[in-house]
Amino acid sequence: MNNSDKSVYDSPATISDIKRHILTILVDNEPGVLARVVGMISGRGYNIDSLNVAEVSKEHLSRITIVTQGTKEVIEQIQSQLMRIVPVHNVINLRDEGSSVEAEVALVYMHINEKNKKQAYQICDFYRARKIENEHNSTIFEIAGASERIDTFIKDISKIVEIEIVRSGPVAISSLNKNEEE
Repeated sequence: MNNSDKSVYDSPATISDIKRHILTILVDNEPGVLARVVGMISGRGYNIDSLNVAEVSKEHLSRITIVTQGTKEVIEQIQSQLMRIVPVHNVINLRDEGSSVEAEVALVYMHINEKNKKQAYQICDFYRARKIENEHNSTIFEIAGASERIDTFIKDISKIVEIEIVRSGPVAISSLNKNEEE
């Protein structure tokens, strides 16, 4: 086994570069499915960078969005094994799709005072972060968009004020016309 390979399993002879992959997995919304999907990926020795799950249809189907790092060959093995899990309907690697839309949401609690308020609000305005009104008069902003945009916002705003962050992790969907996929 190659020392640079993270997987505990044998890898194919030709190995591509390790890249970021977004997998969307359509599953039946029933107990234990998420644990089986996550267990299968972690069991192959791969970390999940981000995980998002939500019900997406009236037929009790949920979409699991997983961001992970790996070679194309290993991700293909994971996709193939995921399809063998009975409640999995489909698995799509959006890196292979060539056309997808990705977004993330972050809530940012800011410790604002009179000295940093003007500059903090200017940065929030520049990034189109939206102030969330709440009953405790806390300064909380919501920002949505690509993960890189949120990373840049956090880097810029943290130079001005102390912050606390919660992030949704990316969700993504293919932007191809469904007729083009067939």
